[in-house]
Amino acid sequence: MSIHIGFVSTRFVGTDGVSLESAKWAKVLEEQGYACFWYAGRHDHPEAVSACVPEAYFNHPENAWIQSQIWGKTARSPDVTARVHALAAYLKETLYAFIRRYEIELLVFENVLAIPMHVPLGLAIAELLSETHIPSIGHHHDFYWERTRFSVNAVNDYLDMAFPPRDHDLQHVVINQSSQEELARRKAISSTLIPNVFDFEHPPAQPDTYADDMRAELGFQPDDVLILQPTRVIPRKGIGHAINLVQMLGNPKYKLVVSHEAGDEGLDYRDMLVGFARRAGVDLRFVATRVTEVRQTNAEGKKTYTLWDLYPHADFVTYPSEYEGFGNAFLEAIYFRKPILVNRYGNFVRDIEPKGFQVPIIEGYLTREIVEEVRHILENRVYREKMVEHNYQVAVRHYSYGVLRRSLRTLIANVHGVAIQGS
Repeated sequence: MSIHIGFVSTRFVGTDGVSLESAKWAKVLEEQGYACFWYAGRHDHPEAVSACVPEAYFNHPENAWIQSQIWGKTARSPDVTARVHALAAYLKETLYAFIRRYEIELLVFENVLAIPMHVPLGLAIAELLSETHIPSIGHHHDFYWERTRFSVNAVNDYLDMAFPPRDHDLQHVVINQSSQEELARRKAISSTLIPNVFDFEHPPAQPDTYADDMRAELGFQPDDVLILQPTRVIPRKGIGHAINLVQMLGNPKYKLVVSHEAGDEGLDYRDMLVGFARRAGVDLRFVATRVTEVRQTNAEGKKTYTLWDLYPHADFVTYPSEYEGFGNAFLEAIYFRKPILVNRYGNFVRDIEPKGFQVPIIEGYLTREIVEEVRHILENRVYREKMVEHNYQVAVRHYSYGVLRRSLRTLIANVHGVAIQGS
């Protein structure tokens, strides 16, 4: 009988990195005969294999109130402590019920023991591990010490206890070298580095006819050159560099397309970018209302497209982020064989760049040489196709599902004594 594996987080829905990478892990495991089940406050998995516990969602009102009382403060009241423990106790009961219902034999905690968006859930998991000794894997995407918003807090005791906990039955996985080193330095915890991956063993399917009208529907001419910024609209994504690039290319046919929406922290930034692009004479398009997680019809009665529909229409990708835990958009561009410009953010320098990808790179600012390199890529089809094919083959070696499959085999053998089968 296959091992029953339970994935646990605050949410498994949407296109955030945690949800996407969790789905990839589950796909690899299920292909090898393992059964995967899901616990979260929000998710999009079938009811037959999941448990939806609303209080586990990081934006649940009770947790939102707790968050408001513990960050940016150096002390908490007894009432806050009591409510943290009450919610943790309830969540621990629901985790026990999840384990019993699906006969879970191995747990995978997806970032919930790394970033303290839900402190009571982290505490509940830490206590559960101490009480059950159930074999577990902590898949850590980013840690609290990497975010300035968590630097002043009233819960250092909880952070020490549960983010992440030191438990004999818990193996730790990180996605970059910096996190591996900092986890060892701060917590004396060893970890396995497993990068984010893509299914490079299976190239993307040829586009169907659904998105044939995308350019026209989004208001572009057939000969427009679409430069895609496939990120949310937040300051650390460095979208100003993309505007500068299009301005310096100096061709009115070059259009800058931003795929994702502006979140709560990005509204002012979005307005600034609009003004910046207008002054620079850059045609900047935000298309988030037409690019959704699934194909559907929006509130205005217009058809929407997915990011996967958009990539084939892109001529070039910009990714000038100042910081990324890994960089999923980089792998997406490589997967769809699109040339991409990258800012040398720290984890790219250490983890990705040494692999040998051929991409134009900036270091915090654009040079005339880089602009001319981008122009050459856009205008020389043979040069461009040779570049993207080289990058695809590099990714096959370093970021394919095969890499993940081999890593999971070792992890499961260590934590459960049974190895995942296959190559």
